Amino acid sequence: MDALSEMLRVVRLNSGIFLDAEFTAPWCIDSTPGDEDMARILPNAEQVSIYHLVTEGRCLAKLPGPGPSIELEAGDLVMFPHRDGHLLGSDLHLAPRRAAELMEPSPGGGPPRVRYGGGGARSRFVCGYLACDRRTCKPLLDALPRMLRVSLRGAPATQWIEATIRHAASQTGAPDAGGDGLLARLAELLFVEAVREYVRSIPESQRGRLAGLRDPHEGRALALLHGEPARCWDVETLAQETGLSRSALGERFVALLGMPPMQYLTGWRMALAAQALSSGNDAVARIAERIGYESEAAFNRAFKREFGTPPAAWRRAARGAGSKARL
Repeated sequence: MDALSEMLRVVRLNSGIFLDAEFTAPWCIDSTPGDEDMARILPNAEQVSIYHLVTEGRCLAKLPGPGPSIELEAGDLVMFPHRDGHLLGSDLHLAPRRAAELMEPSPGGGPPRVRYGGGGARSRFVCGYLACDRRTCKPLLDALPRMLRVSLRGAPATQWIEATIRHAASQTGAPDAGGDGLLARLAELLFVEAVREYVRSIPESQRGRLAGLRDPHEGRALALLHGEPARCWDVETLAQETGLSRSALGERFVALLGMPPMQYLTGWRMALAAQALSSGNDAVARIAERIGYESEAAFNRAFKREFGTPPAAWRRAARGAGSKARL
């Protein structure tokens, strides 16, 4: 299995809420939910990503500060993996309205909707929030930019996702539809497709964890580390497997990923451990063995260095937070 598939495998996302949004020019909104909004939408969420799928029309999107805006049109998906503040609109010089203040119930019992603007050209969106455990998603989230725009136009895998999302969203709240669970899975699929499209679009000159996946040597090394995390790796063995010298492999890892190979492996092992602790009932010693630690004591020390608490205590805290979120 390739490294990107392994990174995506440990990501567990929860769909918070879908919005059916329609705007008419001129308009400008601040689409970032505040802390109180998020506490209501996704209680106990540690990491929230926001996305907007343009289904009709066009608009501009911009992060705070002096940077440039980007133009979006139907078929584009823009995602803010780290819940950064952002503006959307036909004219970003207008005073923005907060989207949370414009939200209203759907008359048909479907997802909340937003209707706003001056009556001109229309733009429509499906918007949503995705939550995950920051610690289990860290390897992937740290590799994503503050604003991620991908074009899903013409991609068969995403055309049916968009159509199904719109249908499932219209069924949310119906007692026999199971719409909430379906939306969560569709949101995960949309996220996966967005990340895959983003990786394909990364310029050759760009550096970073996801850029490293496309490098023939680094991609091979990452696939090996992700596919066999329990193997007794060292730099010499990994270099032989990838056809590089030990020094060349180390230099390429630092240049592309910002860290040496064994440091990267430790981070990946810890992400796997956190995912196993939060989602399963295996003993700590069994998890330690499965990710490559010969002793439970060594694993406990490594886990505490990464997360600030021993594995057993981390598991209790993670499950306590999950129980509260389901209440």
